[in-house]
Amino acid sequence: MRNIIIISGPSGCGKSTLITMLLAEFPALRFSVSHTTRPRRPNEVDGRDYHFVDREAFSRLVRNNRFAEWAEVHGHSYGTSWKEIRAKSAGGRTLVLDVDVQGARSIKNRFPEAMGIFVVPPTLAALKKRLRSRQERLDGEARRRLGAALKELRAYRMYDYVIVNDELASALADLCCLVVAFFRQTGRNGAEVRKLLRGAR
Repeated sequence: MRNIIIISGPSGCGKSTLITMLLAEFPALRFSVSHTTRPRRPNEVDGRDYHFVDREAFSRLVRNNRFAEWAEVHGHSYGTSWKEIRAKSAGGRTLVLDVDVQGARSIKNRFPEAMGIFVVPPTLAALKKRLRSRQERLDGEARRRLGAALKELRAYRMYDYVIVNDELASALADLCCLVVAFFRQTGRNGAEVRKLLRGAR
């Protein structure tokens, strides 16, 4: 499957903001909405940000092999359903996945041709500041997320590209460039060349 883009990054790196801006720049992209047991935040919409389910429903989906990948992250379950992948990537449309390191590893194992992009903060100090600014988070949870972020940063080698989100506009420009390059891959455009060669006969 050549039409999957994986975007990951530690909590507080600005990944979600970049994905939202990327989807606005490329309306043809499709966003894979994950399932989660995490409580819905006030500004989130079920079916747009996540498919919010309880633990029992999530466990049932796991037992029935409905997920291409799933993982426990920060005490909550997250998963990408096969149904979501099939529906959103139909007709060769390019699918963007917002998954953690565990999920990215699973998707890359299943779909080696997927492009992996890892978003990182410019410094750990900047990451700490971003985590503290999230008013809905307790200090203890922010510390746990910082510890998890350090572990995730060590997995950067499994990704194809790294984007440092220091200045948002610059990071978005880098992300857009990678997406354009992805669209231009030989494997995705070989049919056009073969058409030219058939015409030369």
